[in-house]
Formats: sequence, C-alpha cells, structure tokens
Amino acid sequence: MAQKLFEPAQLGNITLANHIVMAPMTRNRATADHIPTDIMPTYYAQRATVGLIITEGTAPSPNGEGYARIPGIHSAEQVAGWRTVTDAVHAEGGKIFIQLMHTGRVGHASHLAENAEVVAPSAIAAEGQIYTDTEGMQDYPTPRAMSLDEVKQAVQEYVKASENAIEAGFDGVELHGANGYLIEQFIAPNTNQRTDEYGGSVENRSRFALEVAEAAGRAIGFDKLGIRLSPYGVFNDIKPYPEADETYRHLAEKLNDLGLVYLHLVDHSSMGAPIVPEQLVNDIRERFTKTLILSGGYDVERAEAVLESGKADLVAFGRPVLTTPDFAERSKVGAELNQPDYDTFYTPGEKGYTDYPTLEEVQA
Repeated sequence: MAQKLFEPAQLGNITLANHIVMAPMTRNRATADHIPTDIMPTYYAQRATVGLIITEGTAPSPNGEGYARIPGIHSAEQVAGWRTVTDAVHAEGGKIFIQLMHTGRVGHASHLAENAEVVAPSAIAAEGQIYTDTEGMQDYPTPRAMSLDEVKQAVQEYVKASENAIEAGFDGVELHGANGYLIEQFIAPNTNQRTDEYGGSVENRSRFALEVAEAAGRAIGFDKLGIRLSPYGVFNDIKPYPEADETYRHLAEKLNDLGLVYLHLVDHSSMGAPIVPEQLVNDIRERFTKTLILSGGYDVERAEAVLESGKADLVAFGRPVLTTPDFAERSKVGAELNQPDYDTFYTPGEKGYTDYPTLEEVQA
C-alpha cells in the first residue's frame, strides 16, 4: 500500500500536505475577455487537499490569450479574479502555483483583444485546426515573427505576470515551457528558424526559456518559481529532433544553476507521444538537484514506486484530480474514482467542473 505519496513533502520553503500535485489542465471557464469567473474558486478549493495545485495555463500578456476563455494575469481585473481563487484554496489549507502559458502561434485572433496579435519566434503556422467560440474550427493562422525588441518585451511580460501572481496571493509560479506553447516554440527547431541569438544552436534556442526563468526568478524569488518541460512531446505540432536530449540536459543544468524550486517533467507517451527515454530522465535528475516533479499517466502504484526509488520528489496527476475532487483521500483508502465526462472538459459553466462528487456525496 502506498505510503510516501500521502506523507507531507517539502517544496523549497513550503510544506505540502502530501506528494501529490494537481497537474495544470486547461478548462476554459474564464470569460471571453479572459477574466477568472466566480466558479473557479470553488473548483480549485474543492481540490485543495492535494499537496500542490498548479492552475490551468494563464496568459502573461494580451498576445498570449489565443485560446477561448483561458484566463490571463496581466490586468488589474484578472489579478482581482485570481485573488478570490487563492483565498479559497488557502482557506482550505491548500498551496497553489499559477502556470503562465503564452499560446504563441497556436492561438487565434478571434480570442485576442483588438490590439493583440498571434506572434511566435518564426512565421511558421502550426498544422491542424483550432476551436474558436465564434467561428468554430479554423486553420491555425501564420503567426508574425517577433522582432528582437518584442522577444525582450515578452520576457518582461512574464516578469510582470509573475509579480502579479504573487500580488494575487499565489504561492509561486510555473513557467509553461512544454506542450508547444511560446517557450517551447523557441526551444524546438521546427518552430524556431531564427538567425539571431535566439535561433540555431541548442544554446540559442534555449535562451528565451532561460532569460524568462532568470528574470522572473529575480523578480519574485527563485524559491517561488518552477518550470514545466516536455522533451519528446509532439503536442501543438512540435516535431521530434535529433538534439532533443542535448537540449534538455542543457536546460536542466542551466535551470539548476539559476536555482528554480522545481522542474516539472511531463511524458506524453500515455497520450500517444514518444516515450521520454529513462536515460534522459536520469540525466535531468542528475543535473537538476532541487525538486523534480514527474507527470504523465501515473496511477498511485506507479507514483509510489518513483517516489520510493528517488527518481521523483513529487508526482502530478491530471484527469484523476479533475474528476475526483477528493483524489488524495480516496486514493489513500483505495476508493474508486469518478469517471470523466469528456464532453464537458472545455465547455463553459459548472457542469463537468464543480459538480464531480466527493466519496461522501457518492455514498450518501
């Protein structure tokens, strides 16, 4: 029977109730103008018994709001909305980090404010289509390549968003450097064809991620900053490339030098991507000496095994926590989890969001 998973854990200066992390999951429950809604505090507070909540991807700037109804954290109204969420989670004794996610090239203009636009490292459109609230499914647009000044400005947008997050009461910030969003668009060669200091070599393609991490960490404290990476991920039209292992070893080393509190490594093989080689995970573990969070299709038994082996310090669960607000309690006693309602993962409103029952409610 799993033991370590349910014991208290340390994350930098924060003591967590257990070794369970709620993985960041897009839920599209903000307003069309990307402001947190009044059902979001309930959703997150219901799940506050996990050791650490990482929120859904939240835009650091107007250009980053390319998805329907994702929240942002660059305006006073957004900060105020998020404050209700952090207050609700803290009232239940939980800890919560916000995930900063800039959609970059995988956004659509219909979701952006009038003065915002779809930008990316290079003017290369993603293959496939994107859902829009107003026009249904649409082809991904060709983004406008960011100028050097705009790249520097984007770094500062992450900094300001990180400061806003602390102002909103978050315990810390996770930079989304995975899943084909802006930071990974700089890392991956198929989305980054730049010829300046942000393109070409492993070092250059890693530069944006590291500059964002360094600047945000200096602003809020590296003990409050983590990053999520997805080597071998193919989400949002990221293509595999031969120097992936070298790239992520380099990133792990440099992020460790900066002193980030955690590195959140996601393996998307449970959703059809190539498996992240065990050797690469070991290499990253060796180079990054602070907290390592692993995620990707874990169940309780497998999570316990990686914690006991020392390969991970925390384990993140996605859909099981989405569907089961009392995931920690149920898992501890071996109770059955709720079944997911896939049709309501990304729809507005409470259905499939705040109405998943606790075990107590099921038994009643």
